[in-house]
Amino acid sequence: MITKINKKAERARRHARVRRKISGTTECPRLAVSKSNKNIIAQVIDDTKGETLVYVSTLDKEIKTKKANKEAAKEVGTLVAKKALDKKIDTVVFDRGGYIYHGVVKELADAAREAGLKF
Repeated sequence: MITKINKKAERARRHARVRRKISGTTECPRLAVSKSNKNIIAQVIDDTKGETLVYVSTLDKEIKTKKANKEAAKEVGTLVAKKALDKKIDTVVFDRGGYIYHGVVKELADAAREAGLKF
């Protein structure tokens, strides 16, 4: 019998594998990316304290594109880098969240790098 692949469970498994290796510290926090069909979310997280330092999503007022496409990912990437640099955070560890590194995730990462974040 052919069984259907549970995409959410597979992504969660990939994310758990990545998170075993990646952890954000106070000196080098973690830039976590999450996406849905409607929104893109980027957070800079300090895992030692368990707190979110910077949060940006397509629901914010500063973001003009209210969809989950590449243009919105570029806006979210530049804004998260700008807010992180305002808080004196210039180096982060990139956590792709179990997603494949292409499309929206790649555009967000490239925009954050161009705006000044190092990872």
